[in-house]
Amino acid sequence: MTLQFRIVPVTGFEQNCSLIWCDESKVAAIVDPGGDLDRIDALVREVGVEVRQILLTHGHCDHAGAVADLAERDGLPVIGPHLDDRFWIDSLPQQSKMFGLPPARAFRPCRWLAEGDTVEVGKVGLEVLHCPGHTPGHVVFHAPVHQILWVGDVLFQGSIGRTDFPRGDMPMLLHSIRTRLLVLDDATRFVPGHGPMSTIGRERRTNPFLTSLATTG
Repeated sequence: MTLQFRIVPVTGFEQNCSLIWCDESKVAAIVDPGGDLDRIDALVREVGVEVRQILLTHGHCDHAGAVADLAERDGLPVIGPHLDDRFWIDSLPQQSKMFGLPPARAFRPCRWLAEGDTVEVGKVGLEVLHCPGHTPGHVVFHAPVHQILWVGDVLFQGSIGRTDFPRGDMPMLLHSIRTRLLVLDDATRFVPGHGPMSTIGRERRTNPFLTSLATTG
């Protein structure tokens, strides 16, 4: 079986929401539905898959703003992030006002995730990597067989996540990247929370925030 995906930018921050699915079972999940449910719904209809869950990398509004509405409307379980992002999820109404996004509601995930957990999308398994720093409960979803990651706001093409929000931690973010992401094969592709896709190898070689990490212990 193969893991397929399509990306649809949502919210005024052009956040990369992903529809991912197992091509054998046609069972799908939505990663980080931050808003614009009409765009997400249109993509689901176009692809013709059955969405069975919502996967969440972290609790910032541009990633999680539409989770409560989507989960309630379609009866979907919310999986992730790590429990340490509970305070971000609880503050979604305040976040949406602060950033000028449509009103967002708090919710409680059906399952909090931790390092080493596995999430199944149809017949494809995703490994969970806990990567704190941008937020304390940020997780990354890794499909090792397909060499692809959904990294949220941990890593971008040419950059890394910001850490100036409450409980952000730059040394911790760099540690997460070094010990969780840079240990992966150079060919591993990743879908960031914003902007174009890249590979671990490209960022290892060219990302100005990571060049020293690749050689330090």
